[in-house]
This record gives sequence, structure tokens and C-alpha cells, in this order.
Amino acid sequence: MESKIEILSTVKVQQSPDLYKIVDALNRTLKRENLMFGLALDPEEREKAVFTIYRT
Repeated sequence: MESKIEILSTVKVQQSPDLYKIVDALNRTLKRENLMFGLALDPEEREKAVFTIYRT
């Protein structure tokens, strides 16, 4: 069976030390809805984070 991940939305936000807690809560709460959330530091602007919403 092939698993396809679709990007629904991406946004740059100001980096915050607790931002990962929101992403973790979203992943735990909405995984049954086939949604997944990601957070990564922006390689060009280290004070920014890239927040992405995926459909799995």
C-alpha cells in the first residue's frame, strides 16, 4: 500500500521556544483526522520557523 502525504498549507512564523508544544498537541489530537503538522527552522532566517500542515 502506498502512502501519499499532501501539503495543505505552509506558513513562516516567529520562532518561539514553546512552539513545538503546539505542534505536538495538534499531532496527538488530529492524527485520527489524517492530519499531520510539522515545524522546522527556516534555513535562510534562523529566527523564523516554517509550520506545515499535511494530509496523510
